[in-house]
Amino acid sequence: MIIQNYSLKKHNTLGLDANARFFTTPHDENQLRKVLSENRFRNIPLLVLGSGSNILFSNDFDGLVVRLEINDISVTGDDDKSVYVRAGAGINWDNLVSFCTDRGWGGAENLSWIPGTVGASPVQNIGAYGSEVKDIIYSVEYLERESLNKVTLKGSECKFGYRDSIFKRELKSTAIITYVTFRLKKFPDLNTGYADISAYFNQRSCKSINDIREAVIAIRKDKLPDPSVTGNAGSFFKNPVVKIEKAEELKNLYPSLKIYPAGEGMCKLPAAWLIDQCGFKGKRFGNVGVHEKQPLVLLAYKGAVAAELLELSSLIIREVRGKFGIEISPEVNIF
Repeated sequence: MIIQNYSLKKHNTLGLDANARFFTTPHDENQLRKVLSENRFRNIPLLVLGSGSNILFSNDFDGLVVRLEINDISVTGDDDKSVYVRAGAGINWDNLVSFCTDRGWGGAENLSWIPGTVGASPVQNIGAYGSEVKDIIYSVEYLERESLNKVTLKGSECKFGYRDSIFKRELKSTAIITYVTFRLKKFPDLNTGYADISAYFNQRSCKSINDIREAVIAIRKDKLPDPSVTGNAGSFFKNPVVKIEKAEELKNLYPSLKIYPAGEGMCKLPAAWLIDQCGFKGKRFGNVGVHEKQPLVLLAYKGAVAAELLELSSLIIREVRGKFGIEISPEVNIF
């Protein structure tokens, strides 16, 4: 079914008011093909929307919004070390993590409680607490918008990077992800190296991936606001990646700055620390603000509009650039 002039307010966690010219919710690949084959949708903008947890609508969307409801999940194979789980793009991400950890299959537990859907996970290469989804993606299936052909890419072909993938670049707006297959470990390692997780287990024992999942959920709930109470899109900014010389220069000036390796000759800096040092944490600017516990999170209070968030975002970017000579950029997708 195609709905015209459809409100997207409940489909974005910032709670911003915007309308889609056309909106549809296919439940399988055949329904998706049928929609995409209609002539009226051939040459208009297309947006595939998950849970709307990483998106900012600055205007109405003058095109077709597709929210996939492909929700089946199956085990497609296993070997001595691994099990392969194929999940539909519409499945809630944390439900998939729960499905895996409940069965003792490791690899996704550090990614617990991340908002979004399975179909969105490869696009952003979601990551948290020392893990990235690229480490467990075996393959990604998608439909080509023009040909309507089914294509399967191996994980190694998806050009994953930090919050990046082929689906944000070469295949942006041309590939509609329908299924993702994950390779999980039957005998998982316990990844507790990330500082927050390590600190959590200082007073507790960690015996299983379920313990890690519980830790991650507790940490995220403590740090991040509930979007049903106050609109937000989680981390608004990406951690900047800079040359190691620049990182060391800043470290000499600011000893409390933590730096993380990010490939040959490069380092990743915590954007939250940079923003905090500029004095934004806990500040409110009209109907928007910066979260008091996690300065990466911008808040949209009642009555907020997109222009206010964009203005605050620009202000933060300018202040960080001016103080540190570092360019930070939004992680959220702005439409």
